[in-house]
Amino acid sequence: METAILGGGCFWCLEAVYRGMKGILSIAPGYAGGTVQHPTYQQVCTGQTGHAEVIRLEFDPAIISYAEILRIFFVMHDPTTLNRQGNDKGTQYRSVIFYENNQQKQLAESAKQEIAQEKIWGNQPVVTEIQPLTTFWPAEEAHFDYYARNPMAGYCQVVISPKVAKARKEFARYFSPT
Repeated sequence: METAILGGGCFWCLEAVYRGMKGILSIAPGYAGGTVQHPTYQQVCTGQTGHAEVIRLEFDPAIISYAEILRIFFVMHDPTTLNRQGNDKGTQYRSVIFYENNQQKQLAESAKQEIAQEKIWGNQPVVTEIQPLTTFWPAEEAHFDYYARNPMAGYCQVVISPKVAKARKEFARYFSPT
């Protein structure tokens, strides 16, 4: 088992995108990259803690590799918008990869470079930060499986559902047939 820590806007979106993928053993929303110990959602939402909303993926590298997880990450959120995804604005929504070792750092830098060269997001520079992980703080229980528990909520319908549909279409090979 290996771990990946990724921030690409609201953690509800990323959690929903990776949910149900082959090889993903667990997903936890949380916070990383800031200075406040044991941050709360309310604190992180102020943008004053330095934390980003992230997910921690535990995965089986024999089924899905770290490089594949990064590819999905870069396709499923816009890595060219600084401190923002759609209407979600602030440093807590920044595009960031927190690595746990040099191999993850190298793979993250390579994936970022490949996405920039492919220009799948146009000519805008890829602004994704690549930082060492210091501490991952799990989010409050209400944020776990948010999309699965609230599929009819407005944000889920307008923002998350299209991302999930895109993931299931573009990365169908990672999902079991429904």
